[in-house]
Amino acid sequence: MGADFLLNPAFLRFFTASLHLLMLVLLFTSWLYQKLKGSRDDQNHKHTIGYHRLSSYKTTLFSCLGLSFFCLILCMLSLFFWYRNGYSDEKILTLADLGVKALAWLALYLFLQFGFLNSRETKYPLSLRLWWVLFLSLSCYCIAIDVLNLINHKFVSTLFWASDIVSVLMGLLLCYIVFFCKKTDEDTVLQEPLLNNGARNGTEFNTPTNWDETVTPYTIAGIFSLFTFSWMAPLIALGRTKALDLKDVPQLSKLDSVRGAFPMLNNKLESYCGESNQVTAIMLAKGLIFTALREILLSALYALVYTFASYVGPYLIDTLVQYLNGRRHFKNEGYALVFAFSIAKMFECFAQRHWFFNSQKAGFRARAALVARVYSKGLTLSCHSRQGHTTGEIINFMSVDAERIGDFGWFMHDPWMVVLQVALALLILYRDLGLASVVALVATVLVMLANVPLGKLQEKFQDELMKSKDKRMKATSEVLRNMRILKLQAWELKFLSKIQGLRSVETSWLGKYLYTLATTTFVFWVAPTFVSVVTFGACMLMGIPLESGKILSALATFRILQEPIYNLPDTIAMIVQTKVSLDRIALFLSLDDLPLDVVEKLPVNGSDIAVEVTNGNFSWDVSSPAPTLSDINFRVSHGMRVAICGTVGSGKSSLLSCILGEMPKVSGVVRVSGTKAYVAQSAWIQSGKIEENILFGKEMDRQWYNRVVEACSLNKDLEILALGDQTVIGERGINLSGGQKQRVQIARALYQDADIYLFDDPFSAVDAHTGTHLFNECIMGILNSKTVIYVTHQVEFLPAADLILVMKEGKVKQAGKYYDILKSGSDFMELVGAHEEALSALDSISAEKTACGDESSSGNAKPVFQRQESQKLADDTIDDGDKIKGQLVQEEEREKGNVGASVYWKYFTTAYGGLLAPVALLTQVMFQILQIGSNYWMAWATPVSKDEAPNVGGSTLILVYVVLSVGSALCVLGRSLCVATIGYKTAKILFSKMHLSLFRAPMSFFDSTPSGRILNRVSTDQTTVDLIMAGIIGKFAFGIIQLQGIIAVMSQVAWQVFILFIPVVAICLWLQQYYIAAARELSRLCGVSKAPVIQHFSETLSGSVTIRCFDQEPRFQDMSMTLIDGYSRPKFHTAGAREWLCIRLDVLSLVTFAFSLTFLISLPQGTIDPSVAGLAVTYGLSLNTVQGWAVWPESCWPTHGEVNIQDLKVRYAPQMPFVLRGLTCTLFGGKRTGIVGRTGSGKSTLIQTLFRIVEPTIGQILIDGIDISYIGLHDLRSKLSIIPQDPTMFEGTVRTNLDPLQEYTDEQIWEVLGKCELADEVWKKELKLDSAVSENGENWSVGQRQLVCLGRVLLKKSKVLVLDEATASVDTATDNLIQQTLKHHFSDSTVVTIAHRITSVLDSDMVLLLDNGVVEEYDSPQKLLGKESSSFAKLVAEYSMRSIST
Repeated sequence: MGADFLLNPAFLRFFTASLHLLMLVLLFTSWLYQKLKGSRDDQNHKHTIGYHRLSSYKTTLFSCLGLSFFCLILCMLSLFFWYRNGYSDEKILTLADLGVKALAWLALYLFLQFGFLNSRETKYPLSLRLWWVLFLSLSCYCIAIDVLNLINHKFVSTLFWASDIVSVLMGLLLCYIVFFCKKTDEDTVLQEPLLNNGARNGTEFNTPTNWDETVTPYTIAGIFSLFTFSWMAPLIALGRTKALDLKDVPQLSKLDSVRGAFPMLNNKLESYCGESNQVTAIMLAKGLIFTALREILLSALYALVYTFASYVGPYLIDTLVQYLNGRRHFKNEGYALVFAFSIAKMFECFAQRHWFFNSQKAGFRARAALVARVYSKGLTLSCHSRQGHTTGEIINFMSVDAERIGDFGWFMHDPWMVVLQVALALLILYRDLGLASVVALVATVLVMLANVPLGKLQEKFQDELMKSKDKRMKATSEVLRNMRILKLQAWELKFLSKIQGLRSVETSWLGKYLYTLATTTFVFWVAPTFVSVVTFGACMLMGIPLESGKILSALATFRILQEPIYNLPDTIAMIVQTKVSLDRIALFLSLDDLPLDVVEKLPVNGSDIAVEVTNGNFSWDVSSPAPTLSDINFRVSHGMRVAICGTVGSGKSSLLSCILGEMPKVSGVVRVSGTKAYVAQSAWIQSGKIEENILFGKEMDRQWYNRVVEACSLNKDLEILALGDQTVIGERGINLSGGQKQRVQIARALYQDADIYLFDDPFSAVDAHTGTHLFNECIMGILNSKTVIYVTHQVEFLPAADLILVMKEGKVKQAGKYYDILKSGSDFMELVGAHEEALSALDSISAEKTACGDESSSGNAKPVFQRQESQKLADDTIDDGDKIKGQLVQEEEREKGNVGASVYWKYFTTAYGGLLAPVALLTQVMFQILQIGSNYWMAWATPVSKDEAPNVGGSTLILVYVVLSVGSALCVLGRSLCVATIGYKTAKILFSKMHLSLFRAPMSFFDSTPSGRILNRVSTDQTTVDLIMAGIIGKFAFGIIQLQGIIAVMSQVAWQVFILFIPVVAICLWLQQYYIAAARELSRLCGVSKAPVIQHFSETLSGSVTIRCFDQEPRFQDMSMTLIDGYSRPKFHTAGAREWLCIRLDVLSLVTFAFSLTFLISLPQGTIDPSVAGLAVTYGLSLNTVQGWAVWPESCWPTHGEVNIQDLKVRYAPQMPFVLRGLTCTLFGGKRTGIVGRTGSGKSTLIQTLFRIVEPTIGQILIDGIDISYIGLHDLRSKLSIIPQDPTMFEGTVRTNLDPLQEYTDEQIWEVLGKCELADEVWKKELKLDSAVSENGENWSVGQRQLVCLGRVLLKKSKVLVLDEATASVDTATDNLIQQTLKHHFSDSTVVTIAHRITSVLDSDMVLLLDNGVVEEYDSPQKLLGKESSSFAKLVAEYSMRSIST
């Protein structure tokens, strides 16, 4: 009896179920214990994040998961089989056994994958090993009983045999892994140190390997890993444990990186173009196709497999309906149908996922290669070509057009796939409906032909949209570049309205485009209905019988055909957009490059000539009849010092440009021998460390580096900076003074140790002492043996030259040594005479020195000095003890964690308070109901076979179907219009709010935020909001509704599907939560990584002359490629992560579909209506595709203009040191005050604080007794005037540059031009005041731009005027003119002058001398000069000594 009990299958199933249930409880208890203990462990340490490869870890995982799924399959099969044949106690126990086993082994898999994954154990737990031994023993016992029962001729279910055999095999495998497999080391690819800097308690972590040092696992993945995207699992697992950073994302393989793709594209374009430079859109398209040919062919193959597999279902539906109706062609036909449906669905799912992934890969490679090609072209553009395209326009080529071409990968196969899908559909329809399929073909062709006018309309709107976007981006780029001057002049609102005006034009085209797209969507949703109605109507007219199976097959075919027809508008739109982008980029790539034959390069040792120009004629505009430079003849030997001088606009800088090869040569010969180094008049500084700017790509030679830094007088500046030469410079050197930027630029040139040095007036931006030091230490010192050609307005630097070239009206009027040409002509005498006139002021003040006597030691100079000195010492003590180390420019912030519901809520409620969102959802619900209703009607109203009578007449059948279909189409129209309106209105509102916030942002924001980041927001991100965002959110919401509709239809046939559907949904939700953390951070990294690409490109364009001069193009190209790959890496892995999730969701959908089919064929005949069952299968076929932003002064304020500064402390950011450190003084109203000091002493910072570009950290500034902090920024700045250090002109006309707010008449403007000595220059131009000014005023010299800035303040005539080194870029004669003009027109105003020319401040009423951010001296110049120990007196003495030689 006992033996019989042990042999009882029911007992065995109960016993195994109990043991598995016990294991399940133990696993849950272990997980709960680890969960409670986890928080304490996390506080003590963070260990390796990765997976342990102990004893075939992956094999163990898949064994557990596989066994769980096997038990689940057996359980479901048993359930379906016994549902038809009845239950018994033994069957219930077997079901329970299989169910508990499935849950237990799934729990064990999850424990190993997520619980044991982060454990430091080197082997599996003892309890787990014992369990595997027990499981093997139990399985062997069960199979022995099966064999015994077989011998005794007892019935043993196939179910038992399958379960026991698989259990024995799995038990053997697991025991073999535990006892015989060799343990391997821990995989340390994924590691996270305790601290971000990799240190703990002073101990460095040197061993961890970052993912950014490894190549993506995709390159070494096996077939199974590639097939299932399992190579993404480690990164997704890491993303679940921490917020991913770029360093966590692996590098791309060489084939997928830009370094592999760019040479292929470049070589192809060169072979297509030959000697011509003309690139056509066809050439560009062919080159891109060749670059990504492998991925294109692979994706085409997958698309082909997907297309054929997707039509298996519609082909077999009629057979399934007939089977359910009782027509059986062979035994087990039902299971064969399930197998065919399932295999076809599996091929469809896997092929679709790999089709999408390889299409994206092709797009990524094409985009990266294209961006690199645009960057390369930007480095070689000629000046004439460059003037035709602004920085904003060129950035659009990279950020918008190249991106769009890359996105075309999604759509590239759609054109031929539509043809194939239509052909397959017609074959199926011909089988089912005969000649009516010809009518279906005609209807389909008519739908296709409707694309022609729609496509042309979309192309027109898209082209105009891109043109208007280019204009807006051009204006935005200019505004961002000159935001400081806009804020200083209180012009922000004017330029904001200009951008908003450009945006209004853009949105008009945007609206037309979006509503055209909405109408197109309606038309193509009607298209399948139109085709089906016409087809079924033709069947009625032709007398072709309509059976439910054939109807359902046709409907399934139309449903599949609906997708390419529905996507056809997007495909056509994308083809149109891509064609426009290809045309735009091809046109850009066809622009003229700098000709390589402008400068003839001579061997260094082959000639004494360093630079020679013979009969040179040069012009910035080759089409102009009058050249910019004419009859240029000079020769420079090695080691010579050549000075170039002349008045403003005489052609000095242009002469250097022709030597550099930057200026188009009309005729003549230019010869250069040796390497060149160039220092521009307007300093170009890269974003990055000071050290990196000086080295500029060369290796560090510490001894030479220190000598260069000392020669450029940078040591003191570096000592002041908390991080020294490791301080990161903001964009365009924003956190350095003008003098500091110029000295860094000089240091960069010196460090290159070139043969020829070209200096474009670099000493104007520094004070007299520093200028003398630079000239003596650099030109006369380090460069004593080098060839130096320098432009200068300082006459005192001319005697040292071996050759002086005097320029006037584009010609070399005089050439020779100083004293020789001083006697030989009037042009040079004018310059020297102006300089001597300025020096005469020194003599007159020196004569007053005796009269002043010791009186100078009294007055307010001494007490101010003592007070400030004590304050300075106090501040020094504080700063030394508590120096804040930090960078001004921080890494771009990105959100981490979940995207809050409030974000989506704000988006939905932006337009019309969110009223349209529920309307769109309601129309989608109605559409779904009507669509299901129309299909249900056709399935119910037609007979299953010809032998049965139809339920309704033919006319009624078609009429009801038409009514339901037209109703659903109208719902689609309403839905499309709602989504388009939401997207259009929201884009307009968000743009206005963003730009209002942007223009109201403090200057510190622009100082610390690279313009590339901002341009990325207003370009790429705004495009996403304009065109994509509403559609994406809409598709998600509508997909949820569609999924619910499918579930509803399937549950009508087999409610038992919920038994499987509930756990499948739970697993889907768990997978999504597991995936979303990594996917979200990867998506954010894509946004953060794109801005540096744009910023680097923008920086390169502005410094292209310097880059080319130093022959640094290859290095900058390499830097660009690194940044491009830094953007491509998260893009690539985002795509991989998406497919990782989708393929698993598809498998779960496939399981659900297969079990539903199995259940249907297991039902007894007649239990369910075959037509309705067929309808459920029809909807089941599409299951996997769905699962996927004050004090008001009086108007006459200020009346006196007195500026009272009280204990002023200022720094640029909280983490930065103080620049002004307790400054106190009073700038008397109606007086002229000169501010002097060494470079970097805080002069410009004081002025920025006066205009509240930088807010005071401590202290206050009062103007006529009113604290400026309580006055609106616009009101404050509109009452002040400034001539800035960097002269700025905007693209437009002379009139708009002088009077942007359009407040003055032409007569007033001409009067001011006369006072500025610019009237003759403007009068010469054909359009006079309407003469064009190019971007950044590039067609005007720097000195002329400075005179335009003078004209602005003369028009405005404020009570307080600031000159921030306003005459640095003009010659002495022009400087004297400006000073006299200001003295005459601002006699009753407070004039504050920052100047490096001492003569500019000598006639001031007061002089304020700053040193290291505090007041060192403040008194009248006469009193300060009367004191021998005065620092100001020493400055004047230095200037006099420097000039005495002249």
